[in-house]
Amino acid sequence: MHKPKESHMLAAIRVIRYIKNAPGLGLFMSSTTSHQLFAYCDSDWAACPQSRKSVTGYMIKFGSSLISWKSKKQETISRSSAEAEFRSMASTVAEQACSRN
Repeated sequence: MHKPKESHMLAAIRVIRYIKNAPGLGLFMSSTTSHQLFAYCDSDWAACPQSRKSVTGYMIKFGSSLISWKSKKQETISRSSAEAEFRSMASTVAEQACSRN
């Protein structure tokens, strides 16, 4: 908020267009929510039978309100389920850091 850039304005306009075009599909923000940030992540190691790439996903909640989520196929092949989980946690933490700014 101290040094807004053009990219911030474009992101705000994108959100406003979404809300305007889909009024029934907005995100519910509870008025009685706590002020805690919760993050959950998971991965499915080698889930894609063709490429053996893992599928990862996360969701971030502010109190009881969902504020961010994503599910995607990883770009690289993980050698183990532990590596796939680590990649999932890393993307979750990166998103959580972005949502705090």
